[in-house]
Amino acid sequence: MRSWGSRCPGGTGGGLPTAGSLCGVSRGSADPTVVDAPIVAVTVYPDRARVTRRGTVRLPAGEHRVSVEPLPLGLAADSVRVGGHGPATVLGVDVVHRRQPRPTEASVVDLERRRRDLERVLAELADADGVQEQVGVFLEQLARRSGATYARSLAAGQVDPGGLGGFADALAERLTAVRIRRRELGERRAELTDELAAVQRELAEVTAKRQPDRRAAIVTLAVAEDGDVELELSYVVDGAGWESAYDVRLVDEALTLTWYGLVRQRTGEDWPECDLRLSTARPAAAASLPDLDPWYLDRVRPLPPIRPLAAAGGMVQTMAARTSAEALPPAAPSGPPPREVDTAVSTVEQGVAAATYRPARPVAVPADGAAHRATVAVVELSAALDYVTAPVRSPDAYLRATVVNTSAHTLLPGRAAVFHGPEFVGSADLPVWAPGEEVELALGVDDRVRVERELVRRTASKATLGSVRRREVEYRTTVTNHTPHPARVTVLDQLPVSRDEQISVRELRADPEPTERGDMGVLTWRLELAPGQTNHIHFGLRVEIGKGVELAGWRE
Repeated sequence: MRSWGSRCPGGTGGGLPTAGSLCGVSRGSADPTVVDAPIVAVTVYPDRARVTRRGTVRLPAGEHRVSVEPLPLGLAADSVRVGGHGPATVLGVDVVHRRQPRPTEASVVDLERRRRDLERVLAELADADGVQEQVGVFLEQLARRSGATYARSLAAGQVDPGGLGGFADALAERLTAVRIRRRELGERRAELTDELAAVQRELAEVTAKRQPDRRAAIVTLAVAEDGDVELELSYVVDGAGWESAYDVRLVDEALTLTWYGLVRQRTGEDWPECDLRLSTARPAAAASLPDLDPWYLDRVRPLPPIRPLAAAGGMVQTMAARTSAEALPPAAPSGPPPREVDTAVSTVEQGVAAATYRPARPVAVPADGAAHRATVAVVELSAALDYVTAPVRSPDAYLRATVVNTSAHTLLPGRAAVFHGPEFVGSADLPVWAPGEEVELALGVDDRVRVERELVRRTASKATLGSVRRREVEYRTTVTNHTPHPARVTVLDQLPVSRDEQISVRELRADPEPTERGDMGVLTWRLELAPGQTNHIHFGLRVEIGKGVELAGWRE
């Protein structure tokens, strides 16, 4: 068979085609032949997806119009491409709109049938309950009237008194049966009402993403000879994408990173188990090259004074509030260990600017917006471990891993679940991580490294006429390693930074000497602690405040 292809530069959207356009093929009177072309492949990008359908139809020689449908409303008409194999030539492709009274997907049809059946049964139960209610009312009225009549007949000696008990028992038994039946009907109605509510919720969710109207691709073919023609149609849809998620597992100083792709889509059509691929390409970002606007410099020109008009006051306040808002920053057992279960990973195809991953097994992705997970890669890395603590903020000691990406994968940003061996210890955000790049990962709090910061001395001079006030504080930070292995601990503290010439800050004591001193008063100590060892850091400072200055920002 010959292979061929044609691309549609734009859909007609159901309107009249333009003369002479390859994709604007006029529709003849005969209905096109509908080709059964199921989804066979999907390539998912971070913000969209390309769907491929394939089907075969047997056609005699001549010109024919075939239809591939239903297609989702959200497809990009200019992305439709038709190819295939067989003795045929594509003359044109027309993307049209199909308007239907109700959805045609089997899942929607089944839900609507269930909803109608439940509504019908509930109506029947309501009718049955109404009948029983009328029977009960009739029996109660019968009891009242019969009682009066029976009493008069009994007084006149016209009836036997012994028959009263039998009549009353029969009436009571009938009323009891009516009430039991009504309770049964009520219980059944409650069960079916709950079931109907569940079906209606599911139907509302499904119909929210599946509209009755669909699209279709009408392909005009010139068939040279009788035979089978295989059509392959692809198109791009929005409402789909994938993101990265990770499991980071630390055992000793070996770090295992498992990369998952979470695929979500609300395109209006379910993707069956097919050739699913995850691409790191970003089609939207490749649409145009970056350009720079002119960079102008000018003198500062003062704004004209605003006249104090009453009508303008609200506007001035609104503009000031807007300016202030815009200025704010955005918010180990003995013996050999058992063999671990292997994890199937995706095969990768490296492109010029992106990579495409094919999961090891087919993954079905319904159009429900839920995340469907596929394993992309498992990467074994070596980690240099240490602890970081800032006791001025919190006494927690955070385990930090400094890791170099020695794999061939450019890891995309995503949320990572962190495990120490089998134990889950927290979550972290991973940035874009290129091959050869070094990244610091926060691996949770280790309570075996204990940190305590205490105020051991505090003095303050009283203000006198023309005097300079002083405040002095001294802290002692105690760090203890309760782990069974040596620990490298980075301790952070800080000197306050003055913003006023009338306020001066002086360091009085730092024992031991800090390993690093930052520009903004940050002091760093790096400690090496053996198992069970304790170290102390003494740190003191003095603040001098000028006459008449009110100190802000002080904390102890």
